[in-house]
Amino acid sequence: MTSNPSAFSGTEFNFIGVQHIYHGKVRDVYDFGDQLIMIATDRISAFDHILPRPIPYKGQVLNQLAKHFLEATADIVPNWLQATPDPCVSAGIKATPVKLEMVIRAYLCGHAWRLYKSGIRTICGVNMPEGLKENDKFPVPIITPSTKASEGHDMDISVGEILDQQIVSQDVWDTLADYTRLLFQRGTEMAAERGLLLVDTKYEFGIVDGKIILIDEIHTPDSSRYFFADGYELRQSKGENQPQLSKEFVREWLISNGFQGLEGQSIPDMPDELINEISARYIQLYEMITGKDFIKSDNSDIRSRIEKNVTSYLNSLS
Repeated sequence: MTSNPSAFSGTEFNFIGVQHIYHGKVRDVYDFGDQLIMIATDRISAFDHILPRPIPYKGQVLNQLAKHFLEATADIVPNWLQATPDPCVSAGIKATPVKLEMVIRAYLCGHAWRLYKSGIRTICGVNMPEGLKENDKFPVPIITPSTKASEGHDMDISVGEILDQQIVSQDVWDTLADYTRLLFQRGTEMAAERGLLLVDTKYEFGIVDGKIILIDEIHTPDSSRYFFADGYELRQSKGENQPQLSKEFVREWLISNGFQGLEGQSIPDMPDELINEISARYIQLYEMITGKDFIKSDNSDIRSRIEKNVTSYLNSLS
């Protein structure tokens, strides 16, 4: 087996002025009160579980892709990003998160397909047409929000339930839905320019001084699925699988090895070959979606590099 280059699964830095550290599924977030430092680790999650082995260069891919898309959509909705002091680090505005994930789907796959296959024809209160096959395109993209759980599983929720539970007001919901459709349209156009189909994705929003801004990552393989446009129709007509640029294949590997995140199940061992394949797929997506070569950062001592670059950035603010 080939050895992996250095990958990092987490951080514990003692930056001056940090008030709180939050460890998400993928990112370690350092809270400085009015500013956040977000470090994209090489952790990978599936079925709401963090898998035991990190993926080399995954954090760098996600961070640089998020920067690429946040900059490309800033004319649609303001976002939190202010700087990227390290290949794996983003810095920006702290917002009060809206406790929803705005999921939007243009094709029937993943979670929606698993529901559809079981005979269910509604998701989050939205009707799905009869007679669809896996990976068929919906007549129009559908918004299927989920609650943003602080821990455990995110849950599907309908617009009616969102309003009844007063998670957000009608006006805020309308704005979130409008932003979601516009961002998805931009993402779809950018994907098409690179020969890809944006299948589905999710957006997260926050509020600063009464204004809604876009937070977290967008259009990365952790939050989105992509199909190859070339041959899509032919593959559908033949009932063939659609190759994906996403981490759905990781979920499929886990399912085939007896893990779906259910109680009593154990995460299977992930061999080096799988780790290398996941890393290569993340890099492939970066290069395909941006049209740029991926320049691997020096990972000989990732934590020291990040600590040095973030400290330098923080000092530049004072």
